[in-house]
Amino acid sequence: MATQAKEGLELTISQTLESLLQSYRRMGMPIGQYVSFILIPSLAFFLVTVVVAVLIDLPMSIRAPIPLLGLLAFAAALFYPKILLSQRKRQLNNRFHLMVTHMTVLATTNIDRMEVFRKLAQEEEYGELANEMHRVVQLVDTWNQSLDDALRRRAKEVPSETVSDFFDRLAYTLGAGQDLKDYLVTEQEQIIQNYSTVYESALDSLEVMKDLYLSMVLSMTFALVFAVVLPVLTGTDPTLTVSAVIVMYIFVQSGFFLAIRSMAPYDPLWYHPTDKSSPTDDRARKSYLAGISLSLILVLISFGGIFGFSPITLGMLIPFFGDPLPLPLYAVVPVTPLIIPGIVMRQEEQKVKARDEEFPSFIRALGATEGVKQSTTSKVLQSLRNKDFGALTPAINSLYKRLNMRIETAQAWRYFTAECRSYLIQTFSEMYLIGREMGGSPKVLGELIGENMNEVLQLRQQRKQATTTLIGLLYGITAASTFAFFIGLQVVNILADMSLDLDASANFDVGSLINTGVYNIPLIEFLLIIIIMFGAMLSSLMIRTIDGGHKMNTFMHFVLLSWIGALTAIATKWLVNVFLSI
Repeated sequence: MATQAKEGLELTISQTLESLLQSYRRMGMPIGQYVSFILIPSLAFFLVTVVVAVLIDLPMSIRAPIPLLGLLAFAAALFYPKILLSQRKRQLNNRFHLMVTHMTVLATTNIDRMEVFRKLAQEEEYGELANEMHRVVQLVDTWNQSLDDALRRRAKEVPSETVSDFFDRLAYTLGAGQDLKDYLVTEQEQIIQNYSTVYESALDSLEVMKDLYLSMVLSMTFALVFAVVLPVLTGTDPTLTVSAVIVMYIFVQSGFFLAIRSMAPYDPLWYHPTDKSSPTDDRARKSYLAGISLSLILVLISFGGIFGFSPITLGMLIPFFGDPLPLPLYAVVPVTPLIIPGIVMRQEEQKVKARDEEFPSFIRALGATEGVKQSTTSKVLQSLRNKDFGALTPAINSLYKRLNMRIETAQAWRYFTAECRSYLIQTFSEMYLIGREMGGSPKVLGELIGENMNEVLQLRQQRKQATTTLIGLLYGITAASTFAFFIGLQVVNILADMSLDLDASANFDVGSLINTGVYNIPLIEFLLIIIIMFGAMLSSLMIRTIDGGHKMNTFMHFVLLSWIGALTAIATKWLVNVFLSI
């Protein structure tokens, strides 16, 4: 048994080293150059920090973190190529299905197969995939290799198994003499299934991360409660211990946020053209300015009331909480107006999602009707605009009017996508437009695009379920952790009052048993409010990352999570006072 465990460990280590060496080979920089200019200096820096920590005459609590800083720099330099390769793999997988759909659209037209690769290499939207297409084109044009040989060569170099497998199968098919169009059309179902597998595996990884996050946050919550309560017995400075646990709490939450951000599937909802505005932009801008302006006014009222230079105090605005106003309200009331842009953008986002749901049926109907009537898009839209396409109908009417006014077709479609504000509608509309301009069959294009978009929309339903679960988890954690924080704080506060009463009525020193004199209760409560607000901010960012929605959606969840924390803190203090005073 021990031998098998040892062999397994050795195999894991060897695989890790081989994977690390492979990432160095694919880094795009000579290994010797990276070792000389990055790795060796970082190792030297680590050794210097060790020497400094040994030689300087300072307390151990200050010396100990110095070598850790050097170790962090060396580890970052050592594993940076691996991280870089992982990022490239993620970028390749994120847009793979869109690129293949685009390739299929181009292949159904009357252009040469090399022209298909050249067109894709010019699409900056595809990022790393466009770079791979450019490398294939370079191998063919500059080095006079055949297309199938160029694809086989790149298949050995790309870090993504999905892209590598696609290049390999495409090279074999082209080498056997099959047409690019026939291969891509027949492979659509397989490609969609591969994309669905990658998307669903990312959602499964997020489920695991949510469980780990819950366990870690609960552990840190207990640690923070102990840091608040234990100094009653030990006499240590509670402000120092609470601050140390809060710093650790912040690092843990930040680490989980970065991990979730790296694992979430790339599937943006919004399209943000820089040259064309829409009513959505106007509403977003006005709501944002209103929320920020009201928040700044409330900040001035809060600080003015505290320092006495404002005739209006926060307590005058919310008198039903009593006087003095609970400290958590000074943190959450000024940020409350930020919910205005959050709610506005959530409403606009629901409209974008509704347009996405209608687009597949619209593009299918458009392609089928164009194929049957053999007429222009304007003539076809004249009949289609009488049908009900739900939230997409106003944009279709506007598209018809622009085309009927003889506005250039490409510009009319781009105004259409700008009004829809949907990333998927913009991407697939652009594919349909290019396919039609190059002589592609409208019926085939409509069916192809509609099928691919329907698959993405089904995957988005799964993502929505994962987001709903995460929202419930984060809201519950916020209430539970705040409850634990303030129970500990209020118990200490009551013990401090009891010790004062006992000192006044007894002849012995209660402070020798209960060390309440080391506590600065308002300062610790302030630190706890900081961690609640920070947790609300990171939690709202996590929700937005998994949801893939607009950035201003973060405001709504931030305000709601902040209020849940504040009200839980106020209610906990009141309940503890009621029950312990009985």
